[in-house]
Amino acid sequence: MRDSEILMNPSDLVRFLKKGPAEFTKEDIIRFCEENRVEMVNFRYAAGDGKLKTLNFVISSKEHLDTILSDGERVDGSNLFSFIEAGSSDLYVIPRYRTAFMNPFAEVPTLEFLCSFYDSDGKPLESSPEYVLRKADEEFTRRTGCTFKTLGELEYYVISPREDLYPGRDQKGYHSADPFVKFADLRDEAMRLIVRAGGRVKYGHSEVGCFCNGDTYYEQHEIEFLPMPVEQAVEQLVIAKWILRMLGSRYGVEISFAPKITVGKAGSGMHFHMLVEKDGRNLVVEDGRLSPLARKMIAGILDAADALTAFGNSIPTSYLRLVPHQEAPTTICWGDRNRSVVVRVPLGWIGADGMTLDANPCEDRCREERSSKQTFEYRVADGSADLYLTVAGLIVAALHGITMPGALEAAERLYVSGNIFRPEFKERLAEFNRLPASCVESAEALEAKRAIFEENRIFPAGMIDSRISTLKAFNDRGLSEKLYGNNEAIRELVEQFLHVA
Repeated sequence: MRDSEILMNPSDLVRFLKKGPAEFTKEDIIRFCEENRVEMVNFRYAAGDGKLKTLNFVISSKEHLDTILSDGERVDGSNLFSFIEAGSSDLYVIPRYRTAFMNPFAEVPTLEFLCSFYDSDGKPLESSPEYVLRKADEEFTRRTGCTFKTLGELEYYVISPREDLYPGRDQKGYHSADPFVKFADLRDEAMRLIVRAGGRVKYGHSEVGCFCNGDTYYEQHEIEFLPMPVEQAVEQLVIAKWILRMLGSRYGVEISFAPKITVGKAGSGMHFHMLVEKDGRNLVVEDGRLSPLARKMIAGILDAADALTAFGNSIPTSYLRLVPHQEAPTTICWGDRNRSVVVRVPLGWIGADGMTLDANPCEDRCREERSSKQTFEYRVADGSADLYLTVAGLIVAALHGITMPGALEAAERLYVSGNIFRPEFKERLAEFNRLPASCVESAEALEAKRAIFEENRIFPAGMIDSRISTLKAFNDRGLSEKLYGNNEAIRELVEQFLHVA
């Protein structure tokens, strides 16, 4: 890690230890706790419901802290995961030192860790979501020699009492500024706390969604991250959701990641941008255009797109978001700069040199050569997603595309050059398969394509069975069609699932 990166790094541990998180050791952590008078340690781990769970320790001695960090602790797995039976439910939780950060909300100095799950033999828990992601990531690197990177776009609503001074415009909140947006301060504080916790934030802004319902005000925001190796990318999203909820509690407002609040208003997605690197070079681009490797990966993701909803769209209200004309996909296709498709290829600064010099005539130096920023974006998932399994599913689907016969031809066939919902695309629209319209249809798609995810035992068969069973239990087939015009029914449904995400 360069000195400049350490000097400006917002992490207390990085600045103190003068090394990057990947290099943290147990001895480093103990020294930090001693010299910063840390009184408590918290273990955090994402359970089957996707929310962070907590185990709290009060440090009584250096030896006690050493034991906590070395041995972890045991927990009741049957109360954390639906697939674990009470008869043999004990699991170990072991802290990952690289995830350490200071709790910004605690009254006393408290150090936080994300943890991994291990079984009674000390082996990684096969069905633990964080281990499924690790297996997918390792398999991708083993088979390609490349590093898979991703970044998330975290969308959420702030729900508060209505205020009529400088009201925002209905569904016109995109990039609004004070005073027409009320909770920019909350978002900015969240960004500062996220980077102190080790996240790498690209930017934040207000989003489209802005509306009132009676005396309640709904304001949508987004925080977007920088590309990172997949485990770190998911970890920062998990921590970011926790920080936002904690801040909401402090501000006296509700933070909702629900896919859909009400009909006709913008839903909240969880988009993932992806790229592949080798020796520091972005392989998404070749000769100034999208590479064959990237197009094969996109083809694989599209081939598995209906089944991927089982991990990224996990509750009935997910399918109220996936409707036409709301910048959410319904049809399995892809395109450049296209927000109506499953996979979008955004602007990537390809062939766009000279802009800075044009905007700044006094600048006398050309931009130094840098690695390509080009990504491709999966736009289907939402705030109900199991973050670990969704990203693991994307990696597995991308690998599937790399080896899939006819992948480049499939990518060409599924490409669209405009808004797929416009009348001139009506005939093309009929050529494409559609995304599931309910949890039940999502379960059926996963059942049909489970072999893609079970290859090399990345997704255990029991986990796939459990996911299918959970989705089918909703029994919500045709939900969009049945409820789309029934606001009262949707209101009741949203109230039921608002806190799930």
